[in-house]
Amino acid sequence: MTETPLASDHHATAATLTAAPATGGRAELVARMVESRQLSAMDATALEELPAGPETEEEILQWLAGEYGLAYTALENVDPDRAILARFPARILLREEMLPLRQENGHVEVALSRLFAAPGLDSLKAFTDLKLQPVLAPSAALQREIKKHLGVGADTLNLLEQEEGFQVLADEHQDEGDLDKAAEDASIIRFVNQILGDAVSMRTSDIHVEPFEHELRIRYRIDGLLQEVPVPGQIKRFQPAIVSRIKILSNLNIAEKRVPQDGRIKIRVKGSDVDIRVSVIPMLHGEAVVMRLLRQDAGLVALEKLGMDRRDSEHFSRVLEMPHGIALVTGPTGSGKTTTLYAALNQINDSVRKIITIEDPVEYQLRGINQIQVAEKAGLTFARGLRAILRHDPDVVLIGEIRDQETAQIAVQASLTGHMVFSTLHTNDAPGALTRLVDMGVEPYLVASSLEAVMAQRLVRKLCPLCKEEDTTVRTRQLRQRVPAIANATLYGAVGCRECRMTGYTGRQALFELMTMSPAIREVLLRGGSSLEVKEVARREGMRTLIEDGWRLVREGITTPAEVLRVSKDEDASFTFATEA
Repeated sequence: MTETPLASDHHATAATLTAAPATGGRAELVARMVESRQLSAMDATALEELPAGPETEEEILQWLAGEYGLAYTALENVDPDRAILARFPARILLREEMLPLRQENGHVEVALSRLFAAPGLDSLKAFTDLKLQPVLAPSAALQREIKKHLGVGADTLNLLEQEEGFQVLADEHQDEGDLDKAAEDASIIRFVNQILGDAVSMRTSDIHVEPFEHELRIRYRIDGLLQEVPVPGQIKRFQPAIVSRIKILSNLNIAEKRVPQDGRIKIRVKGSDVDIRVSVIPMLHGEAVVMRLLRQDAGLVALEKLGMDRRDSEHFSRVLEMPHGIALVTGPTGSGKTTTLYAALNQINDSVRKIITIEDPVEYQLRGINQIQVAEKAGLTFARGLRAILRHDPDVVLIGEIRDQETAQIAVQASLTGHMVFSTLHTNDAPGALTRLVDMGVEPYLVASSLEAVMAQRLVRKLCPLCKEEDTTVRTRQLRQRVPAIANATLYGAVGCRECRMTGYTGRQALFELMTMSPAIREVLLRGGSSLEVKEVARREGMRTLIEDGWRLVREGITTPAEVLRVSKDEDASFTFATEA
């Protein structure tokens, strides 16, 4: 094996290379790699002289490995030896971006991307007295695997363990002043910031911090499902300080640990404003925290990009142009109701209509639309705010959620006095919204005369386009036989790759069930018919149910049957289909 080039005379600065004329994209990449000690000046010059040399970081590292007789790995399906990994200080591995892989022939293979950063390997040798063998790997893959195997914030917690005078007190001895000081420690601040920044970059909707007897678990909800975040084992020791830091950011009382508390944090990550709703609840082994992340400047989805089929899109567009009435979007929490309503408002937002919203919270800021934030502690509830809104001469009103009888009755009265009202409701399907309003105390004749449309929706995960494969398993063949809607379709299954973090899915798509009111549906409502009767009439008039819309996405290769059955409810189904792991 050729000796690794770590001598100081092989080092070079970026200025050495950048003084030479640039020849395009490869020259800029090579300059950056010299600056980060991935390349030497001599190797950079050799690369520039190649007429058709490597163009990407991966290709350059592979070329470099060949030049020096080193191994190269893309770190795909690599599982480092945990016993070997435990012998190296996490703070050095994170600082130098190195990852020990395994021990062979008396040498420990260490994956790195900065071959000419000598102090890194020297530090590892000094700490472990082991013989090290460099293995080149792409920097992005290294960062991903280091975070995966060492955990988020491992360097921070290692520093905390070494700091003299820093102590996290046990619950029964906690002093408010000591805990406040601990929560303001620079390392704790950095750790919480790492968690928040990491969550934003991974498109996380919720962060769960959950205390157990011997561990503190952190999970992110991504694309609707919770995924555990790798964290260092010693994080449990710092649980009180971490929770207190979150409380300080949320303007909550760190001394109160017996009752639930709610707060709010506003952060900016890479120029993006993120509003975070914080809920703290005392549990058996400490306080649990859930943080919901709302990106203030997230791009609005255009109505035509929501993915409705032609019939639903045409009917919904006609509803938006109605001069008065109520249009409801129903579904569980996190089913995309607000996104649909904002897309609808954006569609009709013009200079001749006044649109006012009252929300809790305001999730997106819409240009040209008047938005009100509910503040129940100050007495500004949905009902009180809605009464005030109607004195501001609006044409269109959005109510974040109809939660009680008072709000429902005011919404009905607003629609009957010439306003178009949009809102959300928690029901399983579109027909169920009618009986839900009646159960709230609104007279059936008022519901029949004011309600114009109800749309139920759910979110399914979309298959990763890079790794999805045709599904020819036995259970899929059985499903084809039982569901005529997909009998002749090509069905795909989730596989998993680096781009989708081995989940097989990336992003989400909505399923829709749009029911527009008709004389027949109103007649069923007025005579006290059930939601099942309403559903039968609506289906005869062309309504497509959630699961039927899901089969449309399956036929188009957008999602899997397991996803559709996971989020929808089909009372007529006579089969079961196990969801994917």
